[in-house]
Order: sequence, then structure tokens, then C-alpha cells
Amino acid sequence: MFRTIRNAFKIKEIRTRLFFTFLMLIVVRIGSQLPVPGVSQNAFNQLFGNVGDSLNFFNAITGGSFEQMSVFALSITPYITSSIIIQLLTISFPKLEEMQRDGEDGRKKLNRITRYVTIGLAVMEAVALSIGFGRSGYLSHFTFWYVLMLVAALTAGASALMWIGEEITRKGVGNGISIVLVINIVSRLPQDVTTLFNQFIKGQTIARGILIGVIIAAIIIGIVVLVVILQCAERRIPVQYSRKLSSNGRTSYAGANSSFIPLKVNTGGVIPVIFAQSLMQTPVIIAALAGKSSGKGVGYTILNLLSESHWFDPDNWFYTIGAAVYVLLLIAFAYFYTSITFNPLEIADNMKKSGGFVPGIRPGKPTSDYLQSVLNSVIFIGAIGLTIVSLIPIILNGLTSANVSFGGTSIIIVVGVVVETLKQIEGAMMVRNYKGFLSD
Repeated sequence: MFRTIRNAFKIKEIRTRLFFTFLMLIVVRIGSQLPVPGVSQNAFNQLFGNVGDSLNFFNAITGGSFEQMSVFALSITPYITSSIIIQLLTISFPKLEEMQRDGEDGRKKLNRITRYVTIGLAVMEAVALSIGFGRSGYLSHFTFWYVLMLVAALTAGASALMWIGEEITRKGVGNGISIVLVINIVSRLPQDVTTLFNQFIKGQTIARGILIGVIIAAIIIGIVVLVVILQCAERRIPVQYSRKLSSNGRTSYAGANSSFIPLKVNTGGVIPVIFAQSLMQTPVIIAALAGKSSGKGVGYTILNLLSESHWFDPDNWFYTIGAAVYVLLLIAFAYFYTSITFNPLEIADNMKKSGGFVPGIRPGKPTSDYLQSVLNSVIFIGAIGLTIVSLIPIILNGLTSANVSFGGTSIIIVVGVVVETLKQIEGAMMVRNYKGFLSD
């Protein structure tokens, strides 16, 4: 990794892209510290103190912007949500599916639609937040014009982050939206490290403090290694393509070119985790912001079951049932998301048209059934890996009462984006060297 970065800085074009990306990330962090005028910061601090760690994940992906109610409080979540919505709609609407298959022009049209949906979602979220916070007394002014100003500021912040992400993709190192998400997550690291130090190391003897620090570092490194393996592992299905031979007007096939179909073990990436967490945490967050997060009754018991802050609590193991529901949702979303992004029947038909076949499997439907069976096994292995990575930090937080935002989901996002970005940098370096070779 370090050798790739060092070699990249030797190439002027890539060095310029890296510098542009760095400047854009500075703008992101500056915007994350600019509070919206008129927000009662004391009220927000009290709110987050009462909520506890229910908003840890949301704070992580916004880089603390939501907690400070800055102009970037919505972060890039509207863009991520709109991208997922458009991707899901391509299954139901043939016109969108046609755009997806229409090459560069179709991709540009889908990106334009995604931008419009992003702005619409940002406006809806900003209106809901402004009215909800105003009615709860978290805003210093609750008038029509102030709410309008707040909605405009939050929407403009989300739109600016969307633009920055696209500019990083176009003029920077690529993966712009993902890189913005990563810098937000990484910005919370100092606070998490301070929390761990104050809770487990501070006040201990030197030897005990060093031992605890080594254990914490070993756990984090172990999770990172597991994520790297999960992100890079793939099942390669061998494919052979027959070569066409023409003789006396006849076309025959002879010989074969070998290739393979790569099936990533973690086919859904971090999307299944985000879906599962969002589905379970949304009622908890709404109840917390409405001041209904504690009390007695069936409703509060359900909220505690849904909140990961109550899982694996040594004083009350009953609420850990929610973790089992979380695991089932994660596995279900892993199968669901992969089913809409990977079509074995289409791949089998394309292979058949191009003279390709899997050794030992007949072309057509048998190939499709074979790909589906292999895919089901791979998805299950990937879902189990995601479950392990996601639950380890939750288990540790529950057993030790640690309140950190950097969990398994954050590590999956950071590692996945770093690995993909390095691959893109290496690809750009190879293309440049190849062009240089041709010019010589």
C-alpha cells in the first residue's frame, strides 16, 4: 500500500489528483464544523447525552456533523439513499433498466435522476428535522422564516457534499462519495481513541495499561484483517470460450480460451449491514428525538430490543434477542441485494451467445442453475463474515459499556474504500506506463 502511494507521487498527473482530493476533503471537514445559525447547542448537547449511543453509527457516517448541527449535518446520506432507490427501481421500471444498459449516455441520465432524487430527499429530511427539533425546543427560534432558512442551509450542505464527491470522482482519485464517507468516519477516530483511553487505560499501572492497550490494538487489527480477507476473497468459476475457425465458407469451433467469472464473497458489500441497522435503529432514533426512549410497557421493551446499546448487557441478557433479529435481517438483505445486482440467467445467456461454457456444465439453464447454487453458498459465507465483523464491536461495547462510534460497519466501509481506491491508483499508473511505452 505504501509503495503504491509512494510511486503515485512520482507521477505528476496522479500527484495532482491526490492533491485535489486532499483539498476537497479539507473543505468537507471545514464545513462539518460550521454550525447552522440559531441552533441551541446546549440543547443539542443535552439531547445527545440523553440518547446515549443510539446515534453512534449516524454520528460516524456524518463525521459528528449531525451532533454539532452543522451545514453538513445531513452528510451524504441523501445521496446514498437515492442511489439505492434508483438501483432498486431499475428492476421494476424497464426504462430505467434500459438506461442502465445504455452505456455512458444511460449512466449520465441515471446520475442526473439520482441528483434530483438526492435534493428531494435532502429537502424532506431537512424539513422533518427542522420541524421536529423546533417543536422539541432544540432551536432558539421556531418561526416559518427560520425553518425555511434551516431547510435551505441543510439542503445546500447535502448538495455541496454531493458535488464534492462527484468532483473527486472526476478530477481526483475516484470513489468520491465513498471517500467523503470515509473521511467522516476517520474524523471520529481521535474521539473514540480518547474514550477508550479514559475508560480502560487511564488510572491503571503502566504494565496493566500497556497490556490493555495491546489487547485493544490486537482486537482492532484482527477485525481489520478479517475485513480485508472478506473484501478481497472471491470464488472464481472457470469459463472456456471456443475460437471460431472459418474454412470454405464454413464456421467451426476449435480450441478454447480460458477465463473465469469472479464471485466476490462479500457480494453485497456493506449495504446489507446498512439496511439491517437502518431498519432496526430508525424507530429507536425517532423515539429518542421525541423524548420517548425510556419508560415502561411493551413499546419501550421493543425499543430496547431494537437498540444495539442494550445488547449483550451482562445485567440484562433478554434484550440480546434483538441481536438475533439483526443477524437474520443482515443475512436476508445480503441475499436480497445480491439478487438484484447479479443475474445468473443473464450471464449464462451472454456466455452462450459468445461461445462460452463452464467445464462440465451444459450452456443455458444448467449453467444458470449452477451459477445460482454457487452464488447462494458464497452469499451465505459472506453474510456470516459480515455478521462476525459487525457483532464483535457490539459485543465488546455491551460487555464493557464502551461508547465508541467506530464499529464493524465503519471498518468495512473504510477498508473497502481504501482497497478499491488503491486498485484504481494502480490501474491509473499501469495505464500511464502503458501509454508511455507506446509513445517511446
